Amino acid sequence: MQIPWTKPDFWGNEIKYVTDALESSWISGGTYLDKLENDFKKVLDKKHVLAVSNGTTAIHLAYLGLGLKPNDEVVVPGFSFLAASNIALHMGLKPVFAEVDPDTWCLSPKHLPKYISSKTKAIIPIHTYGNVCNMNKIMRIAKEKKIAVIEDCAESLFSKYKGNYCGSFGNISTFSFQATKTITTGEGGLVATDSEDLNKKMMLYRSHGMDRSKSFYWHEVPGHNFRLTNFQAAMGVAQFEKINVILSERKRVYEEYKKHLTGVDGIVLQKIEKDVDPVIWALALKLHSKNFPQGRDKVIEQLREKGIETRPGFFASSLLKIYKKHSLPICENISRHVLSLPTFPSLKNAEISFVCNELLQLRK
Repeated sequence: MQIPWTKPDFWGNEIKYVTDALESSWISGGTYLDKLENDFKKVLDKKHVLAVSNGTTAIHLAYLGLGLKPNDEVVVPGFSFLAASNIALHMGLKPVFAEVDPDTWCLSPKHLPKYISSKTKAIIPIHTYGNVCNMNKIMRIAKEKKIAVIEDCAESLFSKYKGNYCGSFGNISTFSFQATKTITTGEGGLVATDSEDLNKKMMLYRSHGMDRSKSFYWHEVPGHNFRLTNFQAAMGVAQFEKINVILSERKRVYEEYKKHLTGVDGIVLQKIEKDVDPVIWALALKLHSKNFPQGRDKVIEQLREKGIETRPGFFASSLLKIYKKHSLPICENISRHVLSLPTFPSLKNAEISFVCNELLQLRK
């Protein structure tokens, strides 16, 4: 049996809509792009939604919309996919890495205040693996300090916190439609906000800084090309039509893994707080060295030999040479012991059982 870590699933009209977009000759902008933005605007209950080329450019647009300048500081978790900090470096910003909660693996409100300074212009809570940060506490801190919040929802599309979708809380929220994500357009993303001012700025920067209300080639700011294409959006519209099926199947996969792995000695699942309703992007777990003395990387190798593809946890920022030296012991501990198992909607219960049985056989 060969089980990939993930694969894109197509549920309905993807081929039909993409073909229609190509045959219409509207392959850059077009009606599917408009529909995708409107669909998400309604569901996310946001006044403004912009489709973009990927989740990383969504973060870049958020920084530009907020007017961040070189040497401004942005606080990001030290355990996560590090797109937000990489973009910060490219813009001359200073990423300040914060500890995460040792159980949820998301940005810790408890530790957050000590990373904030007079130079802090934004806090970026990253909702890791589909879990959701404690947004009430984070927003309370941000409001007290008058700091903007950018929610990175790349891994947590349609996860909920206290009954509200993640992305509902920050000044700006960003999403990804990369191939492994809950909805895919191959590559793509969204940036959402309730602010008219932020939306106008991000719209300018998304498309070469051109203000077409003045003239077609009038460049108001030095912008970028961060646009999503119409035929990519066509795929997204088709996926969105099947969102209830996609979410139901992802929840089934998550519950099936929990049934096999909850309470097992040596294995700790990412903690989901009671006020979080997750849509798990990747089923991640932490291995105890006592039960897995061979180490996480060896376990990954052993599972690969059985035809099971897994991935290690993200490298803690403090372990990477591209960033200024810093210490984050909680992030480093999680980073060294976490791996994620195959997670995608069409994964069968029998395959999940096989994965879990093979993993459990590696325990000492």
